[in-house]
Amino acid sequence: MTKHSDIFIIGGGINGVGIARDAAGRGYSVTLCEMDDLASGTSNWSSKLIHGGVRYLEHYEFLLVRKALKEREVLWAAAPHIIHPMRFILPHHKDLRPAWLLRLGLFLYDHIGGRKLLPATKTVDLASGIFGKPLKPMFKKGFQYSDCQVDDARLVILNAMDAQAKGADIAVQTECVSARREGSKWLLETRDAKSGQITKHSASVVINAAGPWVDRVLGSTFGRNDAANVRMVQGSHIVVPRLFEHDNCYIFQNADDRIIFAIPYTAETTLIGTTDQDYEGDPRDARITPEETDYLCDAASEYFEKPVFKDHILWSYCGVRPLYDDGASAAKEATRDYVFRQEGDGEKEAALINIFGGKITTYRELAERMIEKIEDILGTKGRPWTARAHLPGGNIPVQGFSAFVTKMSKRYPFMETTQARRMCAAYGTHLTMVLGEASSVDQLGEDFGSGLYEVEVRYLMTNEWARTADDIVWRRSKLGLIMDDKQIAKLDDWMKENA
Repeated sequence: MTKHSDIFIIGGGINGVGIARDAAGRGYSVTLCEMDDLASGTSNWSSKLIHGGVRYLEHYEFLLVRKALKEREVLWAAAPHIIHPMRFILPHHKDLRPAWLLRLGLFLYDHIGGRKLLPATKTVDLASGIFGKPLKPMFKKGFQYSDCQVDDARLVILNAMDAQAKGADIAVQTECVSARREGSKWLLETRDAKSGQITKHSASVVINAAGPWVDRVLGSTFGRNDAANVRMVQGSHIVVPRLFEHDNCYIFQNADDRIIFAIPYTAETTLIGTTDQDYEGDPRDARITPEETDYLCDAASEYFEKPVFKDHILWSYCGVRPLYDDGASAAKEATRDYVFRQEGDGEKEAALINIFGGKITTYRELAERMIEKIEDILGTKGRPWTARAHLPGGNIPVQGFSAFVTKMSKRYPFMETTQARRMCAAYGTHLTMVLGEASSVDQLGEDFGSGLYEVEVRYLMTNEWARTADDIVWRRSKLGLIMDDKQIAKLDDWMKENA
């Protein structure tokens, strides 16, 4: 039997699930397939920021920066458990950009994006105080401005959960293997990675949101082997032991006109990134290169008084950004904005809409623009709604996360402090669905170590599509940073036995 959907989406990254959520919430029937796990590609390998992109001002991408800045507080209000405001310290480097230029850029950053709750930019004295303490003495002056930090993979999961709750069919480990037009409809086939079972679908509109695989999908699924729309740019990060005590992030200018961030990551670590270099090959094979490792260590050591060396690195990760190929001469100059390309009018010829590029910060706005294109084809079914809606677990006051952690710690006093904060940050008000009426650690089931118990694993398997240990320790959490190989293997075996 063939299942028909108004919209069939290929790709379970942030753009795909964001569109699925918005469309399902308006009343369209939606099917989404993801060949691996949700957030297993680019969406899990970002710098973990909801930000306007202050450096894009230098490339005159004012509309992109404005669009992203307007989204910061919208997304923060939607998910204050996984999105948190963060202050950024930008030291003035006298040999690079002049102080007046930095101040002008940050003035624009403060005022073009509708900032209401986030604090404004101010000048900071680095010669004394906590912000200058970890830096070299040469840095005397800096600027402090606002952006937000996000758990990127959980942002994907929560959008998928909300899409499913509103009627979307979300299929993971499921590849779209063929698609052909039959008049105004698409006939598609998907294959389950585990069973090999083929399922037939039909759809009025197909959206190719496969990220860095978008051209590959055009070739393998649609027979468009000449597709060449995406410029794949590799970005790598390293994680090192915590480099400073405060909770602000540093943004450092480099002599090559790029910037890097040094971001508080877990309680014990600092995240440093990112790089920009062109990439060819399968995005799943991307790995940080020795040159990138040296670049990040050297760039951080230019500013920190205690140098960062390769043997300090606890973990590294690498992702491939699917930027629209606009012909920019350097990877760092390629646009970060998204581009839609539609094939077929939806009447005589079924419509295919491809997405190239985009930023995690603008995924919700991208989804609204996509729905406008879908409305032109299928007609209007509902009004825009996501700008005022919480994501699952996000119905807490926008500035009330600390109070929420305190409340949950009183309700579940057996949780250790770090465990309580991690679980509140992951699940928000859905924490009560995870822990239920548990009143002691003994009621949480199997102990996998590092604060991970059976009750949480079962919740993730039942509600969040988790199938393997990697799904849990690297995407639905970052417990892989503190769990050892034996603990992760034990978790994987248990999940296989209880699938």
